[in-house]
Amino acid sequence: MRRLAPRTPVALALPALAAVAFLLLPLVGVLSRTSWGDVGAHLGTPEAVEALKLSLVVSFWSLGLSLLLGVPLAWLLARVSFPGKALVRSLVLLPMVLPPTVGGVALLLAFGRRGVLGPWLEDWFGVTLPFHTSGAVVAATFVAMPFLVITLEGALAGLDRRYEETAASLGASPFRVFRTVTLPIVAPGLVAGAALTWARALGEFGATITFAGNLPGRTQTLPLQVYLLLQEQPEAATSVSLLLLAVAMAVLVALRGRWSAAPRGHAPAATGRRPDADARTGADDRTAPPLPEPAADVPDDSGRWALHAEVTGFAALVLEAPPGTTVAVVGPNGAGKTTLLRALLALTDRAHARLALGGTDVTGLPPHRRQVAWVPQDGALFPHLTALANTAYGPRAHGVPRGEAAKDAQRWLDRLGVGHLAHRRPAQLSGGQAQRVALARVLATRPRLLLLDEPLAALDQTTRAHVRHTLRRHLDGFGGVCLIVTHDPVEAVSLADRVLVLEAGRALQYASPAEVTRHPRSPWVARMLGRNAWPGTATADGLAPSDGTTTVVAAEPLPVGTDALAIIAPEAVSLHRDRPTGSPRNVWPGTVREITAVGSRMRVLVTSDEAPDLVAEITPAAAVDLGLADGAAVFTGVKATEVALVPR
Repeated sequence: MRRLAPRTPVALALPALAAVAFLLLPLVGVLSRTSWGDVGAHLGTPEAVEALKLSLVVSFWSLGLSLLLGVPLAWLLARVSFPGKALVRSLVLLPMVLPPTVGGVALLLAFGRRGVLGPWLEDWFGVTLPFHTSGAVVAATFVAMPFLVITLEGALAGLDRRYEETAASLGASPFRVFRTVTLPIVAPGLVAGAALTWARALGEFGATITFAGNLPGRTQTLPLQVYLLLQEQPEAATSVSLLLLAVAMAVLVALRGRWSAAPRGHAPAATGRRPDADARTGADDRTAPPLPEPAADVPDDSGRWALHAEVTGFAALVLEAPPGTTVAVVGPNGAGKTTLLRALLALTDRAHARLALGGTDVTGLPPHRRQVAWVPQDGALFPHLTALANTAYGPRAHGVPRGEAAKDAQRWLDRLGVGHLAHRRPAQLSGGQAQRVALARVLATRPRLLLLDEPLAALDQTTRAHVRHTLRRHLDGFGGVCLIVTHDPVEAVSLADRVLVLEAGRALQYASPAEVTRHPRSPWVARMLGRNAWPGTATADGLAPSDGTTTVVAAEPLPVGTDALAIIAPEAVSLHRDRPTGSPRNVWPGTVREITAVGSRMRVLVTSDEAPDLVAEITPAAAVDLGLADGAAVFTGVKATEVALVPR
């Protein structure tokens, strides 16, 4: 069934059509009054040609001056907070709303011979702006530069900052980041702003005639000639006006709204995840060449860099790790995992890290000099560079020659199984391929501290296993410390030597994977590991849950009043249709709310008014025998010996 378009209210349609007619009629007037047979003759006169040449000279010089001054100003307004910022932005907008003749008077009072700076310019530099071509350039720049600043500021504000932050973590200085990442990504906005600025400078009239005068060959630009021709040759004035109109329309048609579009580097989704490109490229991780076995020539960095970090602010903790340690950082959303990584990179005001690597205090160093490399959640591949150029970016930022950096980048791409995609851009890669390129890029920099924010999340299970193996091989020879934020228990166990559990910005547990698996102190971690976890307070018999339900009986209780967790493995929970009469010390009535298959087992979620939610793991045969279904009434039983109490 075809969806009907909503009807446009007549009360809005009629004024809108009137507005279109109001804007269109002047154009129709120019076209209808043009003497088409004489256009060539009018535009070919020596005066018109001279005025056109002068207009082009003035407009291009104005564009160059606007780029020189306007690009830094746009960056300042988009990226730096400072007192008086609103006033500066108002000053930028002022020439756009100020009558041009008033602008010309203001320029005279500033740069004229009797102005504020005019006498100094003439005495010290011999520069006289009024009634000179340079004065026409200044007048056009004053009126036109705001178009560049406002357009570029919008493009910079829409740019995802992670691209620049990632470049800094790869070793690029702020100016290199601006030159090689920021400007290329916002290039469409810059080109649009430059085109608008040039077109506005080409058509400037009021400020020019007031400040620079109307001197043929020196300041008489094409708009000024139109003004003179209107008094003596109206037909010629119409022909010259048609030329300026055609130029303006050509600029607008060429831009087609690009000055308001988001830059190519804008985050594609609220989650920060890269959309899969398989549908556009036909490339898929499943059809790519098989991943090679990890190479035996994985670089062995000769340096050894222990980690010592004292973090304050939202995330408050002390973290120490010897060289070669991989730390898995886990915790619920909002626990401070990403904030911790950004604090180590000096990229956030929410937390501050006093950081020492290998005994060297790097706290006072900027991000690009810390030798701390970072892979954000979505990889943040630079959209204007190929996979090979992305991977070579870090070595190039550290001064490695182009050819050597390219060879090393190709080796890392091959190692991660995406070498055949070296010349594709990020938009041509699937999510999994892009994530592997991001890993290759950060590993190629050989940092002292490696920060990975869910690096394998975008990979399918088969590819994840291969990449995990490759990453493990690299980390085995890595002389620094690696922090991996993950929600995958397999990654935490297989990759990490230590697990850091965060909750509300605080370190709840810092221990080996085996210790965290046996005695998790966080309900979230316990559930991530597939365990039932009930927070509460220890009693003489076991634990009183925080939600006020029935006490859980444990065989080995803790001291009364201890803040603790009751950990119960799902396979230790038995299900019954009738109240059991056997050995379980903990029996609660409940209702089946969800049944899911996990491999060859069934996980059953049971809710109860007498106990917190409980997950049981049983065989499919047992589920059939019990006749389990959503809403079925059951009893859950847990032996006291199966309840482990862990102090928090």
